[in-house]
Amino acid sequence: MKPRIVIPTVAPEAYQALMNLEKYISTTSLTPTHKELIKIRASQVNGCAFCVNMHTADARKQGETEQRIYLTSVWREADVFTEEEKAILALTEQVTMISNHVSDEVYQKAASFFSEKYLAEIILLIITINSWNRLAITTGLRAV
Repeated sequence: MKPRIVIPTVAPEAYQALMNLEKYISTTSLTPTHKELIKIRASQVNGCAFCVNMHTADARKQGETEQRIYLTSVWREADVFTEEEKAILALTEQVTMISNHVSDEVYQKAASFFSEKYLAEIILLIITINSWNRLAITTGLRAV
């Protein structure tokens, strides 16, 4: 692949704005497990190998099991996720594939498990990881 634009160098203020959103996410009440499930699943859906590689490694460091990491891509057919985690994964998929919109059913299911504040933090993380995925894919970042 030919070298592509390096956003932090060319547009450092814009990159910093995205970093500030990431810093906000780090201060939320989201559990480490919820954070990594969101990051892994959105990255899988988007086909971002760089981010899948990064966030599966981060999940392992947080104590996530290999089994759950492997099954994240097929979470509907796996009994290793809680109902709350399944609601997060469903919401992550629908926000990531936003052209299909977010169904009332998926949104209400997530809302039934979490406070408004926690749900807002979930949504903001989904939006943030989708931004990182798009940046990594567009600029040619590769998993190594």
